[in-house]
Amino acid sequence: MQPFNERAAEYDGWFADNPVFTIELAALLALTIMPPRPRLEIGVGPGRFAQALGIDYGIDPAISPLQLSSRRGILVIRGTGEHLPVRQATIGTVYLLFTLCFLTDPLAVLGECTRVLRPGGRVIIGLIPSGSAWGKRLSDRGKSGDPFYRHARFRSIAETMQMLAIHGYQVEEAWSTLRQQPGRQLQFEPPKAGAEENAGFCVLMAGQQGALY
Repeated sequence: MQPFNERAAEYDGWFADNPVFTIELAALLALTIMPPRPRLEIGVGPGRFAQALGIDYGIDPAISPLQLSSRRGILVIRGTGEHLPVRQATIGTVYLLFTLCFLTDPLAVLGECTRVLRPGGRVIIGLIPSGSAWGKRLSDRGKSGDPFYRHARFRSIAETMQMLAIHGYQVEEAWSTLRQQPGRQLQFEPPKAGAEENAGFCVLMAGQQGALY
């Protein structure tokens, strides 16, 4: 939380005119199943994705990013995904965008998603697969002490799907993008249907089919 709180403006500035943001947003907008409302993003940060996706509420443990989200019209709450300050069965869609890699207990967070979702609700995960060139590059940056990624643990698509299955979620739709290599001049890249481990960004939409325990 600390680097995102202390360097919120720097992190927010990364999104401005950044082709990576445009490419990733296109994958999220490619979903053909309309995400039910109201929508909540865990780890909302400065609210760039929330604003673009029409997300209603944002939760984050860091105050400075929440202030930026609030200015973008998001109703924000300070809190963590492990203990959502949200009533049971009140949310239509929960978004976890670039958040799983920073969680120490992702299963607890998915359990909280289950608690707050209405019947027929969805979880939407946006992740950087660990097996992709992007995942490997950011993991190496973290090992080198990068303030934003030093505590990140990137997960594979298979591992992410397994965690979803434990809580009874089944992936209903997936999109992948960013097959271009990091460190090069990027061109806009339309997303492709399916979950690809070698892609730099993957979107999974899941609905609950019945928990395994």
